[in-house]
Amino acid sequence: MGSKALAGSLAVLAGASVTTGALLESGLPAPPTQWMFTALALTLPALGWLFVLRRPDVRYGWLLLATGLSLGLGALGVGLLARSDQPNLLFMALAGMFVVYYGLCWVFVPLLFPDGRLPSRRWRPFLWIAVAVQLIYWAGATLIPFDPYNRPNPAGFSERPWLIAVQAAIGLSQLFMFVSALVILIGLIVRWRRSQPRERGQYAWMVAGLIVQLCGFAAVAYYHANVNSGVGALLLFGLPAVLGSLPVSIGVAVVRHQLLDIKIGISGSRLTVVFDVRPGVGKVLARLGTALEDTAEPVEQLGRLAAAVRATLDTTWVVITLGDGTRVVSGEEDGEPELTLPVHGGLGQIHCGPRTYGRLTDDDRRLLEALAVPAGLAIQSAALATRLVNAQEAERRRIQHNIHDGVQQQLVALIAGLELARATGAGPDVLTLLREQARQTLNDLRELAAGIHPSALSQGGLVEAVEERCSRLPVPTKVIADAGLRARRFPDEIEGAMYFTVSEAIANALKHAGASKIEVRLTQADGRLRVGVIDNGKGFAFHQVHRRGLATLADRLNALGGNLEVVSEQGKGTQMNAWVPANA
Repeated sequence: MGSKALAGSLAVLAGASVTTGALLESGLPAPPTQWMFTALALTLPALGWLFVLRRPDVRYGWLLLATGLSLGLGALGVGLLARSDQPNLLFMALAGMFVVYYGLCWVFVPLLFPDGRLPSRRWRPFLWIAVAVQLIYWAGATLIPFDPYNRPNPAGFSERPWLIAVQAAIGLSQLFMFVSALVILIGLIVRWRRSQPRERGQYAWMVAGLIVQLCGFAAVAYYHANVNSGVGALLLFGLPAVLGSLPVSIGVAVVRHQLLDIKIGISGSRLTVVFDVRPGVGKVLARLGTALEDTAEPVEQLGRLAAAVRATLDTTWVVITLGDGTRVVSGEEDGEPELTLPVHGGLGQIHCGPRTYGRLTDDDRRLLEALAVPAGLAIQSAALATRLVNAQEAERRRIQHNIHDGVQQQLVALIAGLELARATGAGPDVLTLLREQARQTLNDLRELAAGIHPSALSQGGLVEAVEERCSRLPVPTKVIADAGLRARRFPDEIEGAMYFTVSEAIANALKHAGASKIEVRLTQADGRLRVGVIDNGKGFAFHQVHRRGLATLADRLNALGGNLEVVSEQGKGTQMNAWVPANA
């Protein structure tokens, strides 16, 4: 059975028990006090069910359910005792659950407010002592129950020493519980004064609720001790105070101060109450994924991510920083962060300021760790997009530089030579020289165009273009390709990326490594097209050398879903391996 189904079952059991017990005790028609008792007793299990339904990760809802169930079972036990001629121990044990209810209300409900956890570890011994005293109190109330009908005690405690011992245990337990309630009340007041502004209202209502309940219990005790005084105190103050003060305090803390992040609002024009809670990890990731898909600009993706983290954790500000110093801020950054986590992949960090109220908890840290995965992907996307833009700009400048310093100058010289030949009536030797200049310029244009997209690649495919590129090298170069790969064609972006990767690796081998032998391997297997370039050059320590060209190619391959790896050591040559997805 799931937690929500179990919570619903316990709430129904508590409600059915208290209603049945009240009607068994008074019969029909029931007096107004019984209906008041039933209505007030139903509030605690209802609140507990709501808390578990909306915040299953918080134990306080289960505590409220247990408190409401103890009250319901106590009422059921009293009703069964009232209808039985010879009460048995089971009915007495059920009726004794009333003292469990008082112990939970006086000690556990206020002490574990608002999230079901102790304020500090110093309260742990006190809590275990309270549990032991509670069991003694319940056992004593079971063995010597309050019976207005003066029937024989089925437990058999008729000898005076036993009666005195059990009654003493009950009296000491009552005293301990009442003193504990006063100690916890003082602790609540201290926590109220030290709390954050938004929490202060929550604690104030709990303090007021506990004071009213203790006063109500005193009024009920006075009524039982002085029956002739009438039922006015019990009806007008005692009963509502004992049963309704804590549920009302908790309910007001939810409505006015968003206790446990539960918000209540009005939906539409039908006055329908809607309970909204801080979304869980799955819902946040689903919303965030949709938002990132709808945002094409990487920087805007980071902004939406920061806003999502801030809204989810209810912090005053969130900052996402990248390795290159980029900062994306949501909210107004003020002071030092209370929580900092690295994003997935180590590409940056998420810094969270303080919460609007309260402190960031372990649950908040786990939620932020889950959000760090899409944060890393968004940062990686932004960084990759930036590098691709920079690479495109660098390539544009390279082409502009080559045209300006190479082909453009040659064309200017060729035009000047033609003008001079026309003016001077140059002979065949001059025209032959100009023709050679024109051919050289044409060759340079072809080489420049090859740097953009070689004609051999467009016409013959990847293997033929690589072979053509390697055939013009000044050192022996061997090209090895899988059978059948020569006849295969791939999308232009794949063929271009792999061709320029080979060209860059060959250029590095010649210019930097001083290689005297190069080998190029082209393979396709397991849905990947692979290229390997191996040289026998001097090698290098890769982590100490910045290879701008290879970094650009790596970004290009990453954008296609592939990767680039370079393995090199001093004096042992270099091996470059690249791959991209390519189905057979």
